[in-house]
Formats: sequence, structure tokens, C-alpha cells
Amino acid sequence: MLKFYFGNGPDSDYRILCLGSHSDDIEIGCGGTILQLLDRYKNTVVHWVVFSADRTRADEARASADVFLRATQRKQIIVKDFRDGFFPYCGAEIKSYFEELKHHISPDVIFTHYRHDLHQDHRMICELTWNTWRDHLIL
Repeated sequence: MLKFYFGNGPDSDYRILCLGSHSDDIEIGCGGTILQLLDRYKNTVVHWVVFSADRTRADEARASADVFLRATQRKQIIVKDFRDGFFPYCGAEIKSYFEELKHHISPDVIFTHYRHDLHQDHRMICELTWNTWRDHLIL
């Protein structure tokens, strides 16, 4: 688990953006770090975005996010329905959604996929994260 600390005190407000291609990507990729931050910093707003989920997986993604984020009252859970495995082929649509997010969210830290992940959906979300939030801390 990554040990991460915000620069200001534990009573300051912090905004976290979590971006995952599929349900369970966020939990597997940075779940321990998210839980640690929510335990340490009580005034945290979390935006949790899953980009691909059918109806069953969307329900699973929301339920899991609710469990992970139960320590914070200020959360937004978004589950999109972009086609699994086809992100490079619908990149313009996903990029448009990133631009929409950028106008609503200015996070203190962003958690996304690893830059050298070989899964095409993971790679696309990572690349768009870096393209969209160039001046933010991205892990």
C-alpha cells in the first residue's frame, strides 16, 4: 500500500478523483491507499468514476464504492457504460466525458491506471487522465 499524505492538516478539505476502466479496478489498484486517506482526512470529497459496466457490474461497482467510501459523506459515484475492451475505438466520446469532468472537478490527487498497463481500456483512461489534468498530482 502506498503511504500518502496531504500537505495541509487533517482538518483541511481535500478532493480525490478515482478513475477506473472497470468495476473493481479502483479497489484493486488503490483501495488500501483510499481507505488510509479517508481514515486520516475527515473532510474529503471523493469522485469515483467507473467507465465500463453492464447492469450487473454497474450494481457491483456502486455497492463496492459505497463500502469503500462509507467513511465520507461527500462522495459522487459515477458508472458509465462505455463498451468494455473498445476504449481506443470510442476515444473521442471518452475524451469528451473527461473534458466535462474537468470543468466540474479540480482534484488534489487523481488515482488512475498505471502508465504502462497493457490493457487497452486501462491505457486509454491513463492517457486521457494525463492529457486532461496536466497540472495535478496523478498517481
